[in-house]
Order: sequence, then C-alpha cells, then structure tokens
Amino acid sequence: MTESSPATGATESRPAEVRDLDSEGESAEERVDRWFARRPALALAALLPIGAVTPLFPVEVGVATFALGTLAVGMAHGAVDHLVPLRAAPGVSLGRSIAVVSVVYAVLGGAVVAAFFLAPVAAFVGFIALTWLHWGQGDVATLAIAEVDHLPSSAERWLALVVRGGLPMGVPLVAHPEEYRLVAEWIVGLFLVGPGAAATAVGPLFAPAVRIAVGAGMAAATLASVGLGYRRVQAGRNPRGWRRDVGELAVLWAWFLLAAPVFAIGVYFALWHALRHVGRLVLVDPEAASAASAGDALGALARFGRDAAPLTLGGFLVVAAVGASVPAGVAAPGDLLAVSLVAIAALTLPHVVVVAWLDRRQGVWRPGIGGS
Repeated sequence: MTESSPATGATESRPAEVRDLDSEGESAEERVDRWFARRPALALAALLPIGAVTPLFPVEVGVATFALGTLAVGMAHGAVDHLVPLRAAPGVSLGRSIAVVSVVYAVLGGAVVAAFFLAPVAAFVGFIALTWLHWGQGDVATLAIAEVDHLPSSAERWLALVVRGGLPMGVPLVAHPEEYRLVAEWIVGLFLVGPGAAATAVGPLFAPAVRIAVGAGMAAATLASVGLGYRRVQAGRNPRGWRRDVGELAVLWAWFLLAAPVFAIGVYFALWHALRHVGRLVLVDPEAASAASAGDALGALARFGRDAAPLTLGGFLVVAAVGASVPAGVAAPGDLLAVSLVAIAALTLPHVVVVAWLDRRQGVWRPGIGGS
C-alpha cells in the first residue's frame, strides 16, 4: 500500500500472501475486519438492552465486568508490543525490537506512576485525555484497514479520532456523572489520604459547565464528521463505508448514554477496542495472517495468545506492584478498580507510542488524498 491509498499503507509490513484473495474471494484484511470489528460491533448493539438497565445495578457489577473483560482480552491486547517493530519494519532484529520497546515501557510507564504520586488529579485528567486519543487512534486504524474511504484526508481522520475516542470518555461524563465522579474519587483517593480530600480535589472536573461543554463538543464533532463523510458520498465515493461509520457511531452513542460507565467501559474495552487491535496485530504477523487468510480464526487467535501470554502476566504484576505501593492501600472493590486503572494508565502511554509508530509505518495519518 502506498501513501496515496486511503487504507493504512500496510503493504510494506504484511506478507504478500495476506493481500491475496482466498478461494472465496475474501482477503485476510476482510476476514480480520469481520471477525474482530464488524461482528463485535453487532454484539455490542445486541447488548444495548442489558446496558440500559445497568444503571439500576450496584457499581460493583460494573467493577466485576471490567475485571472480567481485562482478564479475558483487555490486558493481552498490548502484550505483543515488543514484537511490533520486528514484524512491521524490515531489518529490525528480535533483540532490538524487545530492547527498544522495553525501554519505552520502563521509562514512560514509570513516569505515569510517578505523576499519580505527585499530582493525582492532573494525572487522572491526563489518563482520560490519553485514552481518548488512543481509543480514537485504534478505531481510525480499523476503518483505514477496512478501506472506509469516506475519510480520505488527514484532517477528517483526526476529526474521526476525536469522535471515536471521545464517545467512551466524554459521553458517560454527560450521562452518568455520579458514577464517573465516584471512579475519579477512587483513583485520586489512592494518593490523597484524608477525609473528603479526593472528593474536593476532583470536584471542579464535574462542574455543570464542564459537562455541558463536553456534551456540546461531542455532539458538534459527531455531526461534523458524519456530515463531511456524507459530502464525500455525495461526491461519488462508495457509501458503504459511510453507512458503517454512522452505524457504529450510533451504537457507541447509545451504549455510553444508556449503560453505567464502569460496566460500559469494561465491555467496550474487551469487546470493541482490544479486539480491533488484536486483529490489526494478526495482520502484521506472517503466521497469524496466513491462518486468517485460510479462514482459520482460532489458529490466528492461538498464535496471538501464545505471543501475548508472558507480558499479559507481566501486566497483572504491574497491577500488583501499584496496589502494594499506593498510600491508601487496597481494601474494597473500588480500590481494586482504581489500582487497575492506574496500572493500565502506566501501560497505556508506552502502548500509545508503539501504536503511533505502527500508524506511521502504515500511513494511517498520511492517506495522501487531500480534502476538498
């Protein structure tokens, strides 16, 4: 794939057999998109009635769901980062790939944990912003791999990032501020010990003006993204990509408006974001990609699972280390969720750097077709 293509430009980092059509006329990219993106999106739509009643349940139900999703796939989705340079760039050795990514994780992950100790409220806000960026980043890459060609310019893809990443981070703040604030208090309370200290510290983040600004901004960005895509369709582009984009946005808006935040994020993390990234990594691994090309979904997943297993365990050791070091200790399910989120924050920043490097290799943000 060259930079002039509307898709990811990933030809240089995928084996040739992946790009060939199989006997049924379906490429590995199409299979992976169906397995790891389109079907999970339909599953999330089917779960909407369940999500709608979760605000009636205790928040511990959401905590358990988040823990299960993290155990099942959430922690694993970034656990192959050490092999990404090896597989996505020619001439990178295994030793260099592991060494560079290890240093990135140690330095940036350590900096995030230090930031929570030094300025927990600012670190919490930074984590929300970083997750907003990363989840939007992941969805745009998925759309690009699927050649959803109504977003041909860099500016339109960045707008899609704002929308796609903002739905899980911003909409719950508007629809369910009480539970959102409770999670913020749990996280900040790990580091600010004292009666009411965390509640006082996070209070300004949940002021009505903040919620109104976030809600209005998300609505405006969504309408702008959908409208620009529709203009492309009217100018003669294939409408399938635009219809898919609109359908997914509708599901995400409904999910995060209706479902309780912790439950909603737990399901989304495992079923939507993590699976899409797993699919992307399948395509840069020659053996897993060959299995996908042959229609062997279990074989592709088994290959990924084998590669991800050691550092998935390492991720849970990071959770344990954070739990052992926080001043307030871990005494309740909310504390466990908070510790997990701090550990995930520490893993997210280096993960974003690796994914941004992969984006650059694959031309996700340089589609080479200017906007009009």
